[in-house]
Amino acid sequence: MRNETATDQRRPTRHESSALPAGVTAPDFALKSTPEMTVKLSDFRGQPVVLAFYPADWSAVCGDQMALYNEILPEFQELGAELLGISVDGVWSHAAFGRERKLHFPLLADFEPKGAVARLYGVYRSDEGSSERALFVINAEGVIHWSYVSPVGVNPGAAGILSALEELHERKEIK
Repeated sequence: MRNETATDQRRPTRHESSALPAGVTAPDFALKSTPEMTVKLSDFRGQPVVLAFYPADWSAVCGDQMALYNEILPEFQELGAELLGISVDGVWSHAAFGRERKLHFPLLADFEPKGAVARLYGVYRSDEGSSERALFVINAEGVIHWSYVSPVGVNPGAAGILSALEELHERKEIK
C-alpha cells in the first residue's frame, strides 16, 4: 500500500517561473533570425503569434518540440498564426539547428544581451543561463491570450497552443 505522504514528498521540485500571464500586453522585441535579419514582434501586429521559448538548440527535448511544431505548422497557419522559436543560442547555432531539423519557421537568438527577451517575459533561468520551456499565444492586438511554462525536461506538445488559437479564431480576433 502506498504512503500518500511519502508520495507527496517525492514530487519533483520545479523552478519557479514568473511568466507573464494572459491579459498582459506582450513586450515588443527585436531579435536576430539570421546575421542579416532582425525580427520584431510588432511586425506581426494584426495576427496571432506563438512564441515558443526553449532552453537550447541540439538538446533532445528541444529538438523533438521544434520538430513537432514544424510538423503542425500548417495548422498554425490555417489559424492565421505566426510561430517564432526563441532561445539564448546564437544565430549560427540556430541556422545549423534549423537546417538539420528542416524547420520552416524563424528561430530567434536571445543571445546578446543574453536572455533579455526571456527576462521581459519572466522566463529566464539565471541559474542556468537559459530560458524556461515556455509558450505564449499573443492575439492580433498584441495581448497575451495564453501562456504556459512546462518543466524543462518535458515537451509541452501543441494541444494548448492549438486550443488557444482556435479560441481566438472563434472569437473572430484573427483577421
